[in-house]
Amino acid sequence: MPYQLTRPLTAALAALAALLTLGAALPAHAQSIEKLKQMKVSGADVNMPPVAQSGKNADAIRENLKRVKLPPGFKIDLYAVVPDARHMAVAPSTNMLFVGTRKNTVWAVTNRNSGEMATEVKPFAPSLKFQTPNGVCWTKDGFLIVVEHNRILNFPAAEFFYEGGDVAVIEVVAQGGLIPVEEESYNHHARACRVGPDGMLYVTLGQPFNVPPREKLALFDKWGIGGIVRMNPFDGSKREVYARGLRNSVGIEINPKDGAVWFTDNQTDGMGDEIPLGEINRATKPGMFFGYPWKQGKTRITEFGYDKDPLPANITDPQVYMVAHAADLGLAFYTGKSFPAKYRGGLFSAQHGSWNRTTPVGARIMFTSLKSDGSADKTEVFADGWLDGETGLYRGRPVDVAMMKDGSMLISDDFAGAIYRVSYNP
Repeated sequence: MPYQLTRPLTAALAALAALLTLGAALPAHAQSIEKLKQMKVSGADVNMPPVAQSGKNADAIRENLKRVKLPPGFKIDLYAVVPDARHMAVAPSTNMLFVGTRKNTVWAVTNRNSGEMATEVKPFAPSLKFQTPNGVCWTKDGFLIVVEHNRILNFPAAEFFYEGGDVAVIEVVAQGGLIPVEEESYNHHARACRVGPDGMLYVTLGQPFNVPPREKLALFDKWGIGGIVRMNPFDGSKREVYARGLRNSVGIEINPKDGAVWFTDNQTDGMGDEIPLGEINRATKPGMFFGYPWKQGKTRITEFGYDKDPLPANITDPQVYMVAHAADLGLAFYTGKSFPAKYRGGLFSAQHGSWNRTTPVGARIMFTSLKSDGSADKTEVFADGWLDGETGLYRGRPVDVAMMKDGSMLISDDFAGAIYRVSYNP
C-alpha cells in the first residue's frame, strides 16, 4: 500500500511552507535544513556508499559473538555492521531501522529480503550536519524523531523517503534551543527519547558535571537538565519538566501496558568501586523527583556538601539497583511472542561497561521481570561475554536494545560498531 500523508504531516508542511523562507543571510551550515524544510533540493549526493557487511571485520565480530552466553534456546548473530551504533528506532511499517551515534551520522539500516541479517547500511539525510544524534524514536504516525545535543528534528515518513540525499524535515527545537548554549558540554551530551501514549515527546537531559555545583541547580531545574522534559513532537510547544533529580540518563522506555516511564541513570564517579549503585527508575506521573544530587542509589553525595543537607522529603527510590559503574543505558520492554513466557512484558536493558572501576563490570544485557502492579520484580543477567574476565578487555559494549516485529531482539554495540540479533528456537 502506498504511503499516504497523514494530517499532522500535511499541516506541518503547510505551516512550514507558509512561514519559512530561505534567507541568503543564513550561515552555510544552516542553509541545508532551511532548504529541506521547504522540500527544496540541497545538492547532496544521492549515491551514498553503503557500509560493507562482509569481510574480515564482520567475520571477527561473529567470532567474538561465540563468547556470548545466553539462556538455553537463545542464539545471537551479527545483524548489521553499523559504525558507532548507539540508540535504535525500529521502523513501524517496513523491515528497517534507524540508528543514532555520538558522532555526526544517523544510519538507515535496511533488510530488503526479510532475512536474518540486514542487507544495506547507509547514512540518513546526509545533507544535514548532525551533532551527536544519539536519540532516535518514532511518533505513532510514523515520524522519525532525532534528538541531538541541542536540537530536535522530525522527519515525516522517513522509512519511505530515506533513499535519497534529501528528506523532508520539521525543526521541532532549533539549534541552541534544547538547553542554553552556554551549558553545552562534551560531557553527558547524548540524549535518549520516546513518544508516549499521550503523543508527547520525552527527552532525557544529562547534566554535564560529575556532580553539579550548587549555583547551577536553579538553572538546571528550570530547563530540566538532569531530568526528563516532554513536549509536542512537531513544534516543541507545551514543553515541561517531567522528571527531576537525575545525573545522566541515556535510556528511556515507556511501558505499553500502563504508560509508566522507565529510565536508567549513570552514577557519580570517584566515590569508589561499589558506590553509588546503578539505577533503573519508574515515573508514573509528572513532577516526580529521584534524589540527585543529594542521593544516588543508596549513597549520599559528598561533593559540595550535599550529604550535609537534610534529604528532600519527596525522593522516589529506584525500581532496580544495579552494580555500580556498569553504565546502564538503553532499555526496552519485550512486546513479542517468540521468547518464552517469562520474558513477555518484561524489561531488557543494556550495560555499556565500566571505565573507572578497579575490576571492570558490565558489557552485558540484563532482564527485569515485573509484578502485577507494574513495578519491578527480579533482575538477572540475560547475555554476558563481551567483557573478557581474564584480560579485562572489552570485545563489545552494548548500548541499546530494541524489539523486532518477528519477536527477535536487537542489541547495538558502539565499540564493535555492530548490531546483533537475538532469537529463540526451543
